[in-house]
Amino acid sequence: MKKLALLTLGFLITFSINAQDKRLKNIEKELNKILETTNTAGFAVAVVDGDNIIYAKGFGFRDYENKVPVDANTLFAIGSSTKAFTSSILGLLRADDKLSFDDHPKKYIPELEFYNDDMNNNIIIKDLMRHSTGLPRHDGSWYYFPTHDKDSLLMRLKHQEPFTGIRQQWYYNNFGFLTQGVIAERITGKSWEDNLKEHFFTPLEMTRTNATIAEMKSASNASFGYEVKDDVIKKMDYYDIAGMSPAGSINSSVNDMSKWLITWINNGKYKGEEIIPDSYINEAMSSQMVVGANIPDDKFPDIHFANYGYGWFLQSYKGHYRVEHGGNIDGFSANVAFFPSDNIGIVVLANQNGSSVPTLVRNTIADRMIGEERTDWIGRYEENKEKGKKSQEEVEENSETSFVKNTKPSHINLDYTGSYSNEGYGKFEIFVENDSLFSKLNDDKTYFHHYHYDVYEIIDVSEGKVDTTQYGKSVKATFITNEAGDISGATIKIEPAVDAIMFKRTPNTIDVDPKTLEKYTGSYDISGTEIKVYIKKDVLYLFVKGQPEYEQIATSKHKFSFKTLEGFKVEFLESEDGTIGEIKMTQPNGTFVAKRK
Repeated sequence: MKKLALLTLGFLITFSINAQDKRLKNIEKELNKILETTNTAGFAVAVVDGDNIIYAKGFGFRDYENKVPVDANTLFAIGSSTKAFTSSILGLLRADDKLSFDDHPKKYIPELEFYNDDMNNNIIIKDLMRHSTGLPRHDGSWYYFPTHDKDSLLMRLKHQEPFTGIRQQWYYNNFGFLTQGVIAERITGKSWEDNLKEHFFTPLEMTRTNATIAEMKSASNASFGYEVKDDVIKKMDYYDIAGMSPAGSINSSVNDMSKWLITWINNGKYKGEEIIPDSYINEAMSSQMVVGANIPDDKFPDIHFANYGYGWFLQSYKGHYRVEHGGNIDGFSANVAFFPSDNIGIVVLANQNGSSVPTLVRNTIADRMIGEERTDWIGRYEENKEKGKKSQEEVEENSETSFVKNTKPSHINLDYTGSYSNEGYGKFEIFVENDSLFSKLNDDKTYFHHYHYDVYEIIDVSEGKVDTTQYGKSVKATFITNEAGDISGATIKIEPAVDAIMFKRTPNTIDVDPKTLEKYTGSYDISGTEIKVYIKKDVLYLFVKGQPEYEQIATSKHKFSFKTLEGFKVEFLESEDGTIGEIKMTQPNGTFVAKRK
């Protein structure tokens, strides 16, 4: 029964598509050439004219290994093309007088804090919608340290540094869309995912569309994601965007996304019913922030201005107003676009990582649909690819490196191990394996390759092998030494727009049995000053008169660090007979030895 229902649904959708429009005559030849030239596993495209889907077709394979073809109902991750959905929920809430775009986000999320008072007092919801908060991307925070808890992810904003003032410069930021999703949750009492289904997926009959990787994995006719390495198509794991879902977690097909485009082209209506208020539609696809000057040049003489609305990029393409948004997430690329004055919409979904395919297909079809001179977009792609390759070779040939030969790390491997954390990002562990340093970021194993001095490169490990092609080109971690000589943290240039992010190190701890702890207890003397060592509730403490008691954390055999003081540590020195006779105390102003009384 289930299988039959799906086949019937496919028949109805196919039947609703008109015979091929003459403007698209022989388009398959060009689209197949794009597939072949870009070495793409597969893609799907649909074209909307007014309130009709006039073309919908799949090319290539959704399962490249088993040669399972893509069709117009195949699910792909649409990435940031999700953003227009999220902002539209706020558009609906505003129409119901539930909020104003000029409200402060803290009105709905009281515990929300930004980096400074200026941001706390002056950022409004509209800034979240048009990328004008002054924050850079800080994508490493959610990409490498994901969590399904949207609220806890939001709390990282307090520790994320801006790079400019509010409304001074447009800069893409996914956290603004996370915040919008949470605002909607607080107002409606429903999850962002449920708001999507109620307001869009159900009324638009987007029956195959979902918003989680779990649903993607269990769905029929879902594509795998792929990347191209050394001209070979390789499968990628699905990426679970988790709590950052309002910024880019929707999975959909071109047939379903066509209904979304029909709604926007028809002033917010679908089959005569208002889905999105007309007033919001006009505002969302109007210029709210200047992205860049984008003055016509020899390379792109027909593309004018670059602005942003609410979840949409705005440009003039060959004299026609274009509203669009791309999307990229591991293994998938997308583009959703429409020309409101021409009543034309185009959606392209591809299963290639960081792909040019959505743009190439969109532009190739747009030239036909809007009746302008056809540009050889695939020819431009090949030309630019070759130029880019030569430029890269020249850069590598002529580049000067700061690499210093024949240097060594200041510490042994074990001294770099431990937990590294930043409140605006997250936590990761560094551990020793086979005499080398490794870590895990979002369950992906990485290798810390020594570059020079205390600088290491963070290198991917794929299928159990270190990707040596990344040597000299990867993100670097610079380890910091405190006054006591210990490794206290590492800075990583994970966000290009601000200074390197500091991750504070906490040494690994070990469990010490009560019997061993008893060996350390007693009184020790150093130049007449008594140091008492004792146990409370199975925890070792050190006390000097006139000072607070200091809890000790065991880091290795006979070695402890002060829980509340950085750079302070003690080592209990064992005599030949196995007894403890001395304590070696290391602190920023020197190392001292106290003898047991």
